[in-house]
Amino acid sequence: MKTLAAVLYEMGRPAPYRESRPLSVEEVELEGPGPGEVLVEVAAAGLCHSDLSVIDGSRPRPMPMVLGHEAAGIVREVGPGVHELRPGDHVVFSFVPMCGRCFYCAIGRPVLCENGNRANAAGTLLSGARRFRNAAGEPLHHHLGVSAFSRFTVAAQESLIRIDPEIPLEKAALFGCAVMTGVGAVVNTARVEPGMSVAVFGLGGVGLSVVMGAHLAGAYPIIAVDVRPEKLELARKAGATHGVNAQETDPVAAIRDLTGGGVHYAFESVGSERVLIQAYQATRRGGTTIPIGLPHPERMFSVPAVSIVGEERTIKGSYMGSAVPRRDLPRFLALYQAGRLPVDLLLSRLIRLEEINEGFDALARGEVVRQVVRLGAA
Repeated sequence: MKTLAAVLYEMGRPAPYRESRPLSVEEVELEGPGPGEVLVEVAAAGLCHSDLSVIDGSRPRPMPMVLGHEAAGIVREVGPGVHELRPGDHVVFSFVPMCGRCFYCAIGRPVLCENGNRANAAGTLLSGARRFRNAAGEPLHHHLGVSAFSRFTVAAQESLIRIDPEIPLEKAALFGCAVMTGVGAVVNTARVEPGMSVAVFGLGGVGLSVVMGAHLAGAYPIIAVDVRPEKLELARKAGATHGVNAQETDPVAAIRDLTGGGVHYAFESVGSERVLIQAYQATRRGGTTIPIGLPHPERMFSVPAVSIVGEERTIKGSYMGSAVPRRDLPRFLALYQAGRLPVDLLLSRLIRLEEINEGFDALARGEVVRQVVRLGAA
């Protein structure tokens, strides 16, 4: 079948993207689902910094590729061996397809799935297949088993979680990355307890979701850090008790002053080794630093080694919120429906697929939290 998709042919084209046009919006050929696979009509897909990191080359992936990984849609066809999904089901995508058989899946840490991450690195589905081809017949890679910037896509059944059809799909899409990563980092990775102090560095979709998760967990104080006043205001609406503008104030000094020595938990969602050092410095003795943002793979950071031992500090990475998507997505969505997670705050605007390059310009400038491409299904 034919579908309209945004294809990245080369990484590293310079900004502004409205001029360099790294994403080519074009008609491509999509094969039907194979064994264990599902054809989904994508309703909505979020623009995330993880996509931007592929565009600018800081997160290398095989080219060419149909980009996009945070999405929701409607099942239209299932392949042989698919028993839990059927046409008409509303689904959210998980950007790590979790095989259920490897060591990490067996011990309950499926975001580290060996087979899923191997397929993601290769730009294929879990089976090793590629289902997209361009007009010249050239195979196109899948982005994280999702390839959401396409009106239709094929995904492994392990990449899909059925959801309540009453939830608007443009809101449900945000749970596939921003909410699952941010809230999950609080409740799964850090396991923040009521009354514990939290600082959140960087208030994009993931950082604001951390704020929501910290508020849900009963943390106090919740200190939000960013360089844009409008994002600090959003953070207060999401549950932050204090805001620090890092362009005007030394955030480490401000946090230490507010908390009498530092926070119990500091979350870094920028993907910067410099900010990660600040987050570490903002924790108290016995504190935990949770890096969430993905820095360039060549970047390093250093902290005083003695402080890890002498002050019992912890640095604990969190990928996709240490989530078990089949467990966590339904409960996070239920909390949203109950008014406990104000996810609507994340949605900056809806855009068309043809506006996607301009959308990534806005994201790179930090002007927006989450833009959502409205695609096929309503």
